[in-house]
Amino acid sequence: MPAEEERLRELRSGLARNPALPASLVEQLAALGDASVCLELADRDDLSGDQIRLLARRGDAQVVIRLLSRGLLPPDEVDHPDPPVVIAMADIAPVPDDWARRLAASPDPAIRGALATTTHLPADVVAALTDDPDVEVVAEAATSPKISDTLAEQLATHPHLSVRRALACNEHAPSHLLVALAERRAPAAELCPACDGSGHWVAERWSCDGRHQDALHDLDYALTLNPRTPAETVSRFTVHPSIQVRWRLAVRTDLPQGAYRALAQDPTPGVRGDVAANPAIDEALMRAMADGTTYDVRRRLAHNPAVPLDVLAELAASAKIGPTLLPRIAAATPAEISELAASSVPAVRMLLAAQHDLPRQIIDQLAGDRDAKVLNALATNPALSGAQLRTVVAAHDRRVAARAAGNPSCPPDLLIQLAQQTPPVQKALRRVAAHPNAPAEALLACLADEQARRIAASHPALPAQTIVQLLTDANTSVAAAAAANPSLPAAVMHDLAASDDGSTGTE
Repeated sequence: MPAEEERLRELRSGLARNPALPASLVEQLAALGDASVCLELADRDDLSGDQIRLLARRGDAQVVIRLLSRGLLPPDEVDHPDPPVVIAMADIAPVPDDWARRLAASPDPAIRGALATTTHLPADVVAALTDDPDVEVVAEAATSPKISDTLAEQLATHPHLSVRRALACNEHAPSHLLVALAERRAPAAELCPACDGSGHWVAERWSCDGRHQDALHDLDYALTLNPRTPAETVSRFTVHPSIQVRWRLAVRTDLPQGAYRALAQDPTPGVRGDVAANPAIDEALMRAMADGTTYDVRRRLAHNPAVPLDVLAELAASAKIGPTLLPRIAAATPAEISELAASSVPAVRMLLAAQHDLPRQIIDQLAGDRDAKVLNALATNPALSGAQLRTVVAAHDRRVAARAAGNPSCPPDLLIQLAQQTPPVQKALRRVAAHPNAPAEALLACLADEQARRIAASHPALPAQTIVQLLTDANTSVAAAAAANPSLPAAVMHDLAASDDGSTGTE
């Protein structure tokens, strides 16, 4: 596609997102039949029934799928759909049995495999797909939510480990079969992706000497993923030779405490980190892990919603958490909030300052704090007054600029000040460009920054003349953002929808 045609498509796609687009132009753009433009139109929230049907007729399969998935197009209004549409429909509601059977007999295994994973399939179609000649289709069918106990029993003894592994992921598989897979009760598999000669991509990193060891490790990983696999079964994987299995096991919340204690001693820091963040570990283990020397483990422990407050206070000074609202802080009681606000450790006060839902007196107390970390965390709180925000910015300037610019209550004059800082703070410019209170003067200053320019181009407070000029910007994403701007003059919208060359007809 020539560059000018691609540019026009991008502009029209932006126009299709424009919330102020007149209904007549929705229909005009849909009538063009451009797939990408129709896909953008399908995401609109103001479509009429006639417009939805027009998009379904003029758009491609992806447009129909988008309309179906959003609940805008009733499945019974789809006639003679393409295979991708039938597959999408089968995930939403039952499709006519003959449509499902026709796809199940498709010569394309990719179509049969995609159909096999859908939510609403007739039982006989699921059964047929579990007997497919292509093992990858059978594996997809093994993940079906419509799998019967009888089919699951058969698949649990399938000669190819890919099928058993797929069944191990299925949350609808009977638990006793998952236990049987973990305990290797079935006859040994004959094939795995590393030895079946299929050229499967995993064969590049797996090896197989006939015992399928790598594939069996992957089967165990799938079993740890499945919440239906009983905790007592997967608990024995705490010393599994595969790091991936132990790592996944560390995030399960149903294990006995002994399993968590074993995983907390794992040689892999990431495994220990996931244990530290797991809300199911007991207080004794949390306190023990807080004394560890691994930075990431302490940081992850600080994010644990069940961590004792005194442990969190100790972690605050050393874990380098930053101005992030931690779950335990969000759940603090009024008495705990007062205690945190009075802490002599700035890092503790910083953690509290990241909480927006604070009593007025606590906000005022923190606003008078002299520590930059505390004020930087507080700067995004919408309860701050304009005067308090100005005081924070005046005291710490560039250190708090970006977070102050992201405060929903930041007044227009302060946004102008933040946008016109020299040298500019790029993150602040991007937040000013997205701020609903940003006036034109602030937005014009944002246009000098490459990333902020694209964001500002769609801001409705930008002057109309500037929006029109940005339609010709060398950066197509900026031009498309301008086309999506609700303040784009209606006459220009009409010109753009009708133009063959992207010209707006406006000098």
